[in-house]
Amino acid sequence: MKRRQALQYLGAVPLLHTSLLSQTRDRADFLKQHPAFDLHCHPGLFVERGMPPYAGDQAFARTVADMRAGGLAAAFFSLVADARILVRDPSGKVLAPKPFAAGEAWADCEKQLRDFHELAGREKLTLAHGVRQMKPGQLTAFLSCEGGDCLEGSVQHVDDLYNRGVRSLQLVHYAQNNLGDSQTLPPVYHGLSSFGRDVVRRMNRLGVLVDVAHASFDTVKATVDLASAPIVLSHTHLQSQSAPHPRLITVEHARLVSSTGGVIGAWPSGFANHTFADFIDQTMRLVDAVGVDHVGLGTDMDGNFQPVFSNYRQLPDWIAGLRGKGLSEAEVAKIAGGNALRMIDQVCKE
Repeated sequence: MKRRQALQYLGAVPLLHTSLLSQTRDRADFLKQHPAFDLHCHPGLFVERGMPPYAGDQAFARTVADMRAGGLAAAFFSLVADARILVRDPSGKVLAPKPFAAGEAWADCEKQLRDFHELAGREKLTLAHGVRQMKPGQLTAFLSCEGGDCLEGSVQHVDDLYNRGVRSLQLVHYAQNNLGDSQTLPPVYHGLSSFGRDVVRRMNRLGVLVDVAHASFDTVKATVDLASAPIVLSHTHLQSQSAPHPRLITVEHARLVSSTGGVIGAWPSGFANHTFADFIDQTMRLVDAVGVDHVGLGTDMDGNFQPVFSNYRQLPDWIAGLRGKGLSEAEVAKIAGGNALRMIDQVCKE
């Protein structure tokens, strides 16, 4: 796949023009012309609201303010289905030491949704189910859910999430659930479970993005073989000898996602990056592996481990860094948000 192919535009969204970015143009002006989209974030870790680690509602407000100041147009604000049972050790390893009680996961998901809507209302966020609901100059929030634990074995809960505005569901996270295998746990199903396959089919019918972040290679392959729409891998990077980690993926893994027309979110985690410059290099590695049409941004903001992109005010610097690697304006615009918006427009029903 050639990296320098012309950008495919979304006619219903005022996205892009094709003139080259001049060396003197202010970086913020680029973001006014080319919407930037974050495929995965947890502003203020709002999913922990009411739990002892929660930093307070001001943390959500602060990150939203940074989104606006940095020029972000929209993002998937992500619930975390297994948040109530997770702990992180000093090395950054996340563990789920206890199972959910019956009904606990769905009840917590509903609470997270209520908390999000309350906080989003305070910050006057535009809430959207599809790209045509975005408004120029206004920060737009889409809803996603990290982990299918909250489904509790019921495909009907996919419909419940959809009816509550969720437009992307990540199949697995850190706790072992009944949809499929994750990257960080021993395999149980060697791919998707029977229930996991039912969930993917239902998501495709409804118009919900299937997110395979945290999923094992076999789970991703089974999803690709089954899916009838593009899938997303919202936050990861490529494996390397210098930075091995189970959350990172091979080129073959990445190309499974791109084969569906999907997008991989470049992830500024400390697992793969030591510096901001490393993150730019890692983004370029993804571009070289799968092509410029299949790379986006997935910051994991406020939920990441030792991130090198830790504030949305760094967004213009990331864009400038990609331009400095020789990418054209149109190519950077695709990575910054054009690819994500194209995929959402293709999959999600408003």
